[in-house]
Amino acid sequence: MFAVIKTGGKQYKVAKDDVIVVEKLNGETGEVVAFDSVLMVGEGAETKAGAPFVEGVCVAGEVIEQTRGDKVLVFKKKRRHNYRRTAGHRQDLTVVKITDILTDGKKPAAKPKKAAAPKTEEGEAEAKSEPKKAAAKKPAAKKTATKKAAGSETGAKKAAAKKIATKKAPAKKAAAKKKDD
Repeated sequence: MFAVIKTGGKQYKVAKDDVIVVEKLNGETGEVVAFDSVLMVGEGAETKAGAPFVEGVCVAGEVIEQTRGDKVLVFKKKRRHNYRRTAGHRQDLTVVKITDILTDGKKPAAKPKKAAAPKTEEGEAEAKSEPKKAAAKKPAAKKTATKKAAGSETGAKKAAAKKIATKKAPAKKAAAKKKDD
């Protein structure tokens, strides 16, 4: 069975297990997308064409990856005017694998999110020990910061020296105007 779908201003003839590259669709890798704009569906002599869409038909697909197309260079020039501009463009694309063509009016079911992989006993022990290590380091960092904040005598002298050095020199007086005779 095949279907002709419309997405991104273009039409694609698809069948189950086809991989197509379409303009950017919202969705992350592994998500299910539904194409409701089906223009034609069928197999052999049993084809149905829509006016403009076939009612009750939906094509389900799974996002494989989000990618970008090849760079297209755009060059503009106006002769005898020293005008030349070069620009590049890369189109955002989505690679989709068609999983099913639903003709009974149903919508595709969203895939359940994958649960986190079960941790082994060693992994759990490592995960538990890491926060303790980070917590032990933070108070030490605070102690050094409080010593600096309290300030030693040399730090206070340096700050005072910076304040004195940043004073501006007095502005110069404007030159006297000459009298016109």
